[in-house]
Amino acid sequence: MKLSQLAKRLLAVASTVGLALLITSCGASNTIDFIYVTANQQDPGKINAYQVDSVSGALYQIPDSPYSSGGRNPVYDVTTPNGNFLYVANHDDNTIVEFAIGIDGKLYPLQTVNTPGTEPVALAMNPSGTYLYVLDYYAPAAPGQASYTDLNPGPGAVMVMPIDQKNGHLGAALTVGTANYWDVQCFPTNLAVTPDGGYLYVTNTNSVVVTSSPPVTGTVPTRPTACPDSGTVSGFKVDGTTTGGAQTVTGLTPIAGSPFGAGAGAGPTGIIADPDNAALYVTDGIRNLLDTYTIGSGGVLSLASQVATGTMPMGALVVNTGSTGKYLYVTNYQDGSISSYSLNTGTPVPLTTTSSGASGPLCLLVDPETSRLMYIADYTGNQVGGLLLDPTTGGLITNMNQPYPTAGQPTCVAGVAHPGNPQGL
Repeated sequence: MKLSQLAKRLLAVASTVGLALLITSCGASNTIDFIYVTANQQDPGKINAYQVDSVSGALYQIPDSPYSSGGRNPVYDVTTPNGNFLYVANHDDNTIVEFAIGIDGKLYPLQTVNTPGTEPVALAMNPSGTYLYVLDYYAPAAPGQASYTDLNPGPGAVMVMPIDQKNGHLGAALTVGTANYWDVQCFPTNLAVTPDGGYLYVTNTNSVVVTSSPPVTGTVPTRPTACPDSGTVSGFKVDGTTTGGAQTVTGLTPIAGSPFGAGAGAGPTGIIADPDNAALYVTDGIRNLLDTYTIGSGGVLSLASQVATGTMPMGALVVNTGSTGKYLYVTNYQDGSISSYSLNTGTPVPLTTTSSGASGPLCLLVDPETSRLMYIADYTGNQVGGLLLDPTTGGLITNMNQPYPTAGQPTCVAGVAHPGNPQGL
């Protein structure tokens, strides 16, 4: 199976297996977060919505869940910093769907927009929640040219969409010349914005990460001759201004020296920026490595270190526990494990490798309220895994209440702190 950006290249060939969904309600006083998990096994795709119990960390599915994702093969979701809105990328329909989040965690679809290219694979949001960055696996083809597809692959594209602060609606993508996107290299997998909103980085595999486990895909695209034979990271300076904490973005400017390489045979899959804006962490799903880049003047990247991960690392997450330390976690898809690293010395120092509570872990999230509860999308196990984080050591312990059922083949997980939308829907 191709797992470029968390299995987002999946074609619907697996049979649908019904799962009994947990519809138990926990007490409102115990709910600290709402968690949203995209699942792509059914057509249309689904979003499982859960309440997080503050005492046990257990997930309880919200009544009415799962919700329709509004399209086929939802592969990524992200929430606004204020907890009001959720955005879902539907890979096979080339759409982004906006949902309002109610005070009870329920979802209300508000808007559907098409991306300029095809097959959106990842989303990211600037810190003030005023712009959504969308990554398309294939850029729009030039006029008169055949569209890019798996049979006619081409470069990827990143676009910038403004978010209306009143209703969460997405505006038209920003333009550069006559185009409404910026080119990246082939088979891009993920993107990350630095916490200060100043830079945007995109991982380009320039190949297709393939697993030996089902479900399988149909045609695996070949690498276009115009693309390099090793993976890279494309970097952009975010143009615009920030006033009173609100950022206005006018466009993107490629960083000098971009795209940046990590050596022969690199296959970058996941990416996360350090909270201090000084480093970028990239998982390499082909070489089983975690690459650390320092972010220099003008956003220029320099490869600082490489440490081993488990087999086929995919997702990455940084958790800052405050005075007790900062830690990095990486999901290893084929191992069903999570590699843990201390960041207290400035570069990742391996701690332990822990069972993720999931057989095929992809996307992972720490709960927004306490940063002590971790949830993992288990794609092959059709479930969500749960772990407890020790803020003193960074260690992980499997939550006795997990796993939690989903609508099948979960791809990503996002969350907001309770009570969600203060406006009340």
